[in-house]
Amino acid sequence: TSPGQQLRALFYVLPPGESSFRTAEEVPNYVEKSIPFFIAFIGLEFAVSWIQKRELAGRINDGISSLSLGILSRLPDVLFRSIDLISYIYIWNNYRLFELPWDSPWTWYLTLLGVDFAYYCFHRMSHEVNILWAAHQVHHSSEDYNLFTALRQSVLQKYTSWIFNLPMALFIPPSVFAVHLQFNLLYQFWIHTEVITNLGPLEWILNTPSHHRVHHGKNPYCIDKNYGGTLIIWDRIFGTFEAEDAKVVYGLTHPVNSFDPIMLQLRPLACIWNTFWATPGFCNKLSVIFKGPGWGPGKPRLGLPEEIPVITGKEVPFNPSVPAYLNCYAVVHFAVIVDFYTELLGSVTTLSQGTILLRIGFIILSLTSFGLLMENRPKAGTLEFLRCLVFLVVYRLGYLRSQFASLSYAYEVRYLFLSVFAEDLEKARNTKHFYF
Repeated sequence: TSPGQQLRALFYVLPPGESSFRTAEEVPNYVEKSIPFFIAFIGLEFAVSWIQKRELAGRINDGISSLSLGILSRLPDVLFRSIDLISYIYIWNNYRLFELPWDSPWTWYLTLLGVDFAYYCFHRMSHEVNILWAAHQVHHSSEDYNLFTALRQSVLQKYTSWIFNLPMALFIPPSVFAVHLQFNLLYQFWIHTEVITNLGPLEWILNTPSHHRVHHGKNPYCIDKNYGGTLIIWDRIFGTFEAEDAKVVYGLTHPVNSFDPIMLQLRPLACIWNTFWATPGFCNKLSVIFKGPGWGPGKPRLGLPEEIPVITGKEVPFNPSVPAYLNCYAVVHFAVIVDFYTELLGSVTTLSQGTILLRIGFIILSLTSFGLLMENRPKAGTLEFLRCLVFLVVYRLGYLRSQFASLSYAYEVRYLFLSVFAEDLEKARNTKHFYF
């Protein structure tokens, strides 16, 4: 696909004639090819926000956390083929009732509606079923609302969302489905912003930044509203629509207060586990899993609206104070991890399973270390020291590789210096000579 086509794909305006394919293997990886546009639009959002408000559109710690969760959510795809397509193609090959023509505009538009309606159903269930919410709430855990937030995704969500698409496999070709599955996801990137206020008549049909801001709010009027992906018509039809009104305060009603990507992914499941065993009665235990996250014995399925915390407008986002140099350190080293991650995506077919697992392990270790540094947690410097030593070993042995050969020596020298630097930071912290 050309850059122009890729840009139009981001806004779901690539028509049937340019995005219809005979087989699923021919469908481009629109999401992967959109990465340069993600970066460009994030930069543009920061520029526009500065012009409009004289402030940046986000924070370094929250931005790194969102990007870390985005990378973490994509790592299983390095090892396994997408479960969405595997399951869809299986049903298509074995159980389809009839076959719509892959090159018909009518098939293309029907699939647009089908994929979006399936997303609405799944998205709504993800807010109304506790075990699904445990995965989906990762996306809502940011207390900022910007394009970084769009990339904050759950590792586990994809392992339940595929079920909702299977009815389409009875008659819609996999190649058409594969296109719209990506377009629906890409469209939802640009609506995560505050710099776009209102889109006029389009607000009646499309999911817009204004509608989606409501969805991410923890104000009582925002809870469980505006589930649409590309279209807002489903919310209007099924009574879950709410227009933006009072200033939206973002995040979870009970904030997680962490930038550790592993903890953000797993703590909700631990909460369900503990509540499950603490709740008396077998039926009540099942309700802990399958009713709403606000449910408790004697309460309605979705909980009591009056128990939603009141929004005062004075809420302060979780924002531990760290020195400016530590923010710079985290940004530079996160960029290095993005380099390694991108190189892994490009060379995965040529690598052994052991090398792939080693690279994934180092990426996860790095993202966790950055999260703890941003929280100013005890022993964060020790973990970073160990991470630097691990890098020196695996990079020297050739298990890690940069996209840019010219940076290899620079990486080794930098990590050798910083392994000492990180150890000194932890010693200084422990003796309280200075703040870290």
